[in-house]
Amino acid sequence: MRDDVAWTVDRGRYEDAVTPWEQESWRTAALAWVADGLAAHGLRAAGPLEVRLRPWSVLARVPVAGRPAVWFKANPPASGFEGALTAALARWVPRHVLAPLAVDADRGWSLLPDGGALFRDVLERQAVGPEAWEGLLRQYAEMQRALVSHTQEIEDLGVPDARPARLPVMFDELVAGNSALRPADRSRLERLRPRLRDWCAELAALGVPDSLDHADLHDGQLFHPEPGRYTFFDWGDATVSHPFCSLHVTARRAAERYGPGVMARLRDAYLEPWTDDGRTAAELRRAVDLAWRLSVLGRARAWGGLFPATPGTPGSASLSEHSAGSLLELLDEPPFSPHPAGHP
Repeated sequence: MRDDVAWTVDRGRYEDAVTPWEQESWRTAALAWVADGLAAHGLRAAGPLEVRLRPWSVLARVPVAGRPAVWFKANPPASGFEGALTAALARWVPRHVLAPLAVDADRGWSLLPDGGALFRDVLERQAVGPEAWEGLLRQYAEMQRALVSHTQEIEDLGVPDARPARLPVMFDELVAGNSALRPADRSRLERLRPRLRDWCAELAALGVPDSLDHADLHDGQLFHPEPGRYTFFDWGDATVSHPFCSLHVTARRAAERYGPGVMARLRDAYLEPWTDDGRTAAELRRAVDLAWRLSVLGRARAWGGLFPATPGTPGSASLSEHSAGSLLELLDEPPFSPHPAGHP
């Protein structure tokens, strides 16, 4: 694939963000790597690229002769593990994820096949009820359980450690490093720290083993190629964490579509695969409440994973505000049910 191949560029709301795509030498190397990756599978590009540039990724849709398009993705250093993680997941839990066509772990590049219908598009085309979200959460929980034995291998790939024991330190780093927090909000968060430490200790004591947390699992981050089957992708925000942290984003997105009454139903569907380890329903639900609140730290961290040239631009300022907003969600009560006396 030559550097003079045609392409269109979508920058979304981040017109001022700087990515490696602007560097001719980087772009030439990336296009050559894509061509080699396609050739290794007997494929070739056929048509202009559609390039999406964001402060946290370069994503290009590459039309391919005789089959669906493939996708090139480049991650910044903070999420450069994504290609290697995607390849490892394809070995460990192939039923649940995409198998990459090529990965360059050192450069944070990956080449991915088409995954079928995006769940978001299915929701727009069809009348889909909450039961579909229940199914995807059960499947996702089954995948997390299968990955428990691989947590150290996942961390060795560079996936950040966000286990409960690590979260108080992460909290301190995020609060200290966020310039968008107003003084009053910073004070509120600093006063919360003793309770946060207690929440982390209680969550760890409940004994659910750590696993992989996608950290941003919504309807645009999974495919629904056929009834009853879901394929999870886009692992750039992932952490090694308490698995129940994953529920927050998914359940909130479903509640936006069906109303808050769906929350408890989705929680219980997600917990079904975790009920055979001897823990009571009350213990699992308590763990969900704690993980729900603490999961916002993973979201706050993810907003800082930008390409090195991006900080200081107008676009990055809005990302700091998003991170601050996530931190302030620590002050919100979990949505499922009233807490008994003595609990937050």
